[in-house]
Amino acid sequence: MRNIPKILVVDDEAIALKNLSHVLTKEGYEVIAVQSGPEALELLEQQEFALVITDLKMEKVDGLRILERSKELYADTEVIMITGYATVDTAILAMKSGAYHYIAKPYKLDEVRKVVKEALEKHSLKKENIQLKEHLQVVRGSNEIITVNLKMKKLLEMARQVATTDSNVMISGESGTGKELLARYLHTCSRRKNGPLLSMNCGVFNEELLANELFGHEKGAYTGATEMKKGLVEMANGGTLFLDEITEMSPAMQVKFLRVIQEKEVTLVGGTQPVKVDVRFIAATNRNLQDEVKEGHFRQDLFFRINVVALTILPLADRKDDLPLLIQHFIKKFAAVMQKNIKDVSPAFANILMRYDFPGNVRELENIIERGVALATGETLEVDQLPEDLRGMLLQTFRKRDGQFPSLADQEKSYIEWVLSETGDNKTLAAQILGIDRVSLWRKLKKYDLDET
Repeated sequence: MRNIPKILVVDDEAIALKNLSHVLTKEGYEVIAVQSGPEALELLEQQEFALVITDLKMEKVDGLRILERSKELYADTEVIMITGYATVDTAILAMKSGAYHYIAKPYKLDEVRKVVKEALEKHSLKKENIQLKEHLQVVRGSNEIITVNLKMKKLLEMARQVATTDSNVMISGESGTGKELLARYLHTCSRRKNGPLLSMNCGVFNEELLANELFGHEKGAYTGATEMKKGLVEMANGGTLFLDEITEMSPAMQVKFLRVIQEKEVTLVGGTQPVKVDVRFIAATNRNLQDEVKEGHFRQDLFFRINVVALTILPLADRKDDLPLLIQHFIKKFAAVMQKNIKDVSPAFANILMRYDFPGNVRELENIIERGVALATGETLEVDQLPEDLRGMLLQTFRKRDGQFPSLADQEKSYIEWVLSETGDNKTLAAQILGIDRVSLWRKLKKYDLDET
């Protein structure tokens, strides 16, 4: 359905007000007309207009005050000034105050139509740009770490304090917990935020390629090196370098990297002249770093250099209170990407996720929600949009009742009751979950006196 622009027209001359309103209404706009400044201000407090057309000279409240208040309340609202007392000074004042255009009486209707059309096009373009920015922000995400968990909040508070220093940081946590996101958070909160933030996964490359990526190489350093290449350490000068899976570094690479940290300089592969660098290092691992040191897999001196401050991110299983917020965040993100009007998850969907341990942590939750949004046809994510292995979690563990084991019939009755409750008494979905057809479900409901009366 076409979005009809809403225009507020203000003029204390009744005939002029009626004529202008009539012309604009015939053009297809929604027009609200008032004959005084105070009435206009009252309307502006109540609702937003795409365009305000106001007379300049009016008693009590003049056009400049209406212009000022319009811009205070709605920065994107365009304002056109109309007056029979046109002077250069008033025109300049109106334009400086943010008016889109200034029209002197008597005006030609074609001129008004043209100016109004252009003003509304400008307003529409502004709105589209805002929506696009909001869309891109949702799609790209942000450095915000979403949490209400007290332990996570304490972690973020420590991260904020550490961020203002240049101390190297070691982030520990299971895969998928958001270690790189925390590194970005540290960088954004630091004095280096205007500098580069580069990242490198040390587990992806062998020793030779890792050295080349980190330190760069001189022209002719090896076969195929046809030109000089800067490494990530040098490219991150003045900023931050994030090294994920740092425990995957070979012992030889650990020695080379330790020298970079100690000397604050890097030498290109095949080069002889070191280059001074000012880089903050943030490393991450999903292993127990102290155990790696004890077992001789990670150098102790490098451990002390990189582990100045240690931050450990909780697995999602230990911060289930964050699930509702994270679910909503990912729904909003993927609904925007896929242009779907999805707002929530069903109680049964949420119940399964609350009982799941998420071995893949936040990354796994993100994938689950993305899959659900892709399959969804309504405004709510339902159980049948979960992966099959998760749908199986609807099974419930039953315990003894009054010291007695329940019979198989008791188990079945209780399970059917529970599934109906979780699906909001949706018989079709319940039958689907139970793996039977609706007729079979109806028979069982009759058998256990669970049918509707």
